[in-house]
Amino acid sequence: MCGIIGCVGRGDGTLDTLLHGLSKLEYRGYDSAGVALVDDRSVSVVKKSGELDALREELAAIDVSGRVGIGHTRWSTHGPPTDGNAHPHRDCTGDVAVVHNGIIENYQSLRDELAESGHEFRSDTDTEVVPHLVEASLESGADPEAAFREAIGRLEGSYAIACVIAGTDSVFVARNDSPLVLGIAEDATYLASDVPAFREFTDKVVYLEDGEYARLDTDGWRVSDIDGGTIEKSIETVTWDPEDTGKSGYDHFMLKEIHEQPRALRQCLQGRVDELRGTVTLEELGELSLERVHLVAAGTSYHAAIYGAQLLQAKGVPAQPFLSHEYATSPPPAEDAIVVGVSQSGETADTLAATREARRRGAETLALTNTVGSTMARECDHVCYIRSGPEIGVAATKTFAGQQTALNLLTEAATAGQADRDVIAALRNVPGQVQEVLDSSKAEAVAEAYLDSDAYFFIGRSLNFPVSLEGALKMKEISYEHAEGFAAGELKHGPLALVTSQTPVFATVVGDGELARKTVGNVKEVEARDAPVVAITDGQSDVARYADHVLEIPETHPRTAAILTNVQLQLVAYHTAAKLGRSIDKPRNLAKSVTVE
Repeated sequence: MCGIIGCVGRGDGTLDTLLHGLSKLEYRGYDSAGVALVDDRSVSVVKKSGELDALREELAAIDVSGRVGIGHTRWSTHGPPTDGNAHPHRDCTGDVAVVHNGIIENYQSLRDELAESGHEFRSDTDTEVVPHLVEASLESGADPEAAFREAIGRLEGSYAIACVIAGTDSVFVARNDSPLVLGIAEDATYLASDVPAFREFTDKVVYLEDGEYARLDTDGWRVSDIDGGTIEKSIETVTWDPEDTGKSGYDHFMLKEIHEQPRALRQCLQGRVDELRGTVTLEELGELSLERVHLVAAGTSYHAAIYGAQLLQAKGVPAQPFLSHEYATSPPPAEDAIVVGVSQSGETADTLAATREARRRGAETLALTNTVGSTMARECDHVCYIRSGPEIGVAATKTFAGQQTALNLLTEAATAGQADRDVIAALRNVPGQVQEVLDSSKAEAVAEAYLDSDAYFFIGRSLNFPVSLEGALKMKEISYEHAEGFAAGELKHGPLALVTSQTPVFATVVGDGELARKTVGNVKEVEARDAPVVAITDGQSDVARYADHVLEIPETHPRTAAILTNVQLQLVAYHTAAKLGRSIDKPRNLAKSVTVE
């Protein structure tokens, strides 16, 4: 979940490069940050708890430089966010510095062993055993690279690790179950947890696989296997522009990314939908047919998985959504199912564990992800990209809409029979309709009206049930207010006891059929308990007459209506958090890419 940056070849610009990279990686963690720089004889480490500005202030007061460096921004797992627990961590001599993302499962036994032999520890972290293991190997006569390899060979768990050693103008790297990517430029080589950290300097990248090592030197880079043999790696080109990861004048990345949804959805649809012929084509999937499907995901992606399962079920395909962390440990029989891993980053540890377990049990796998070159995209048998572009805000917005849209495409392209022309037309219209919602939404006024509420409830049926779950999650993530999402029919089975005049209910009602009528009945139930009602509706039902506030969406197909209703709930959550003064892009205790189980 943490962010790693490293560079070799930037000379006097090394420190600025590390700080720039850390600023691009704060979405991965922002409890603390630090850097290690190597000069001719020593390793200098500066680290500080808090966000990156605290580290900048610390560095401004001292003189530190180096030709080679590594940096880290932390999301706390072992030990609270203190200066001492911040990365990089050093050995007893101060000649070895290490940054790490992941969890070392056998750290306690290693720590006990090292302590018995005289090593002194200064932090609560699992990471600190690594520099001490390197130190022990160096003392036994190993050269720096061999010492690093010996240390890594003793670790159990997940890790992306970068190490610098005094007297060596190199960065040593190893990966297992945590992402690492190299950036290749003519005059320098970079290392990071994610491409945005160095995209301003190069668009050439090399993705490391599990079990691979790398050494970055002033004269180049080399990737090797566990035995030290060279691995030939292909250099790929990143197509998106570095400006895509800026705020573009918006107050927050989240608001920018909400407003980027029309463009993101056009990118998702481009070249895949032919309205004239009535076809949907996902060329990357070939002739793949979906006959039985398990969708595995976590968080926002799980809500997309519920939505996708409903789409497939409506086409006659047995489909089930599963929380990936549950699926990985107690999977149902899956030999005849295609297991779809839904993950915006393609690095979600829980979902990777689920797709790996599915493959181990003989199932075919498909990754539905936003990130080209991600671990899941490389490991699964098939991949479908949602094409949303970089998303920096921790709370997913445009990637959820992209997942909804891609799951519609997948359903039409990979199920038997002719694609539904009404759905195709609706999909082609949805980017423009999202823009209509953004241009006319009254969500800010609604947020203002209910700012002092005790809790927020979100209800919906069918395809708007997962949207209600997602609306509640967005409210929780960024406003820190209590919010719950329910299938509308479940209110009277217990949650209605919580409804008061201080608990606004956001009810999503689209169309005028049976589902709409039943949901209007649920609205009447909460209205009778004095709860204020906010209706998210296309105006086809009479729900507005029972509502205190109305958030409108254009009329469309029920499948795409669920994309539009979600946009209104995103805006409600955003404006609520903004008016409460919350840290919207970096909500407390959370990080963008969950790379630990």
